[in-house]
Amino acid sequence: MADVRFISSSIVQAANHSASSERIELTPWDLRFLQIGHIQKGLLFPKPKAPLQENDTENTLIHHLKTSLSHTLHYFPPLAGRLATTQHEDDTISFFIDYNNAGASFTHAVADGVTISDIIKPVYVPTIIHSFFPLNGLANFEGTRNPVLGIQVTDLADGIFIGCTINHVVVDGTSFWHFLNSWSEISKGSIHLSKPPVFQRWFPDDTDIPIRIPRSAVKLKQSNEELESILPGLKQKLNTEMGTNISSLQALLSHIWRSVIRNKRFDPNEETTYRVVVGARPRLPELPDNYFGNAILGVLVTMKAKELLEQGTGNAAWTMNRKISTVTEESSKMFFESWTASPKFVTMSTFKSNGLTTSSSPRFNMYGNDFGWGKPIAVRSGAGNKFEGKTTLFCGAEEGSIDIEVCLFPETMEALAIDEEFMDVLTL
Repeated sequence: MADVRFISSSIVQAANHSASSERIELTPWDLRFLQIGHIQKGLLFPKPKAPLQENDTENTLIHHLKTSLSHTLHYFPPLAGRLATTQHEDDTISFFIDYNNAGASFTHAVADGVTISDIIKPVYVPTIIHSFFPLNGLANFEGTRNPVLGIQVTDLADGIFIGCTINHVVVDGTSFWHFLNSWSEISKGSIHLSKPPVFQRWFPDDTDIPIRIPRSAVKLKQSNEELESILPGLKQKLNTEMGTNISSLQALLSHIWRSVIRNKRFDPNEETTYRVVVGARPRLPELPDNYFGNAILGVLVTMKAKELLEQGTGNAAWTMNRKISTVTEESSKMFFESWTASPKFVTMSTFKSNGLTTSSSPRFNMYGNDFGWGKPIAVRSGAGNKFEGKTTLFCGAEEGSIDIEVCLFPETMEALAIDEEFMDVLTL
């Protein structure tokens, strides 16, 4: 498959920016992501009627996307800013977002000869997709000297891919898609946002601000293969089996968990884990739905391989359901206190190889992003934060369906492909 050629690169600043010293102090929810990579998601579109041209000064589509991005950044000034630090005398450091309008990066590229079919047909996600995203290989703490937002528009033979990279210290998945939804609104002609963001960070009343953390940051990265599949659902079967209210998503994740562990042939007494991301917005009345920042907590579900495999998918889903239910308003606030007293950063070593970790959500509005020439036909992720056992969830192009991207070693992939119990539920 052909390489990606880069046509132009520029900085897009927020329109109508007024110089100010405004800043956002960061919460433990934000700061714990300093050491890992950015969020990278992208949308694949059919070719617009106005084709991309290599002469960027005459390219009306690229000009339109840059202009609409600039107008969107007016409503999202943190994404046009930079991370900044304050050094303290006690050998600690505090981070904040500086509204300096240094701008977002915008790249125009061409993938010669690459078609939509090349992207969506293979079971294994083509590695060229990783070249469709900007700011590759950066840790979040490097946002002090790099844009916190990067956009890359890549021209395919018969389509367009818009790749978006945002610093994970600045946004979680909900805020990531809030921005993309807003940009597509403005690109399509909206003058005002249907859902204005709220940037004011929430802290418990007794929190010392800014939060001071040790002056250490470590960059770790790991890359593996990926798999995409679509699932009808197990909810009714497992609720009947367990006599409880298990969600469709919990049923799905539990089925994948058991299938992967079964095909990796774990020692029966070995402990296996599933790390699930849980949103804090619906659990904290102080947080509005349009809170822009990080508001997520990780829940670790643990079972021995023997229990996971012998007690059925229903029991695994029930265990996951019970663990998620422990995330409450009180526990969310306790996390702030405990993290501030003893900061612990998420690193790539956090994600053990004896289990799975899920990110993103099929509830995000991905296929509603119409920039003015139609809705996307596929969603893909970049290379950021990939590791063995990582699963990424997307809503499917078909209403009610779910797409799953899974990073596993090739031998586990091959075993899953011939696992009848796994394939009875999933479609490759």
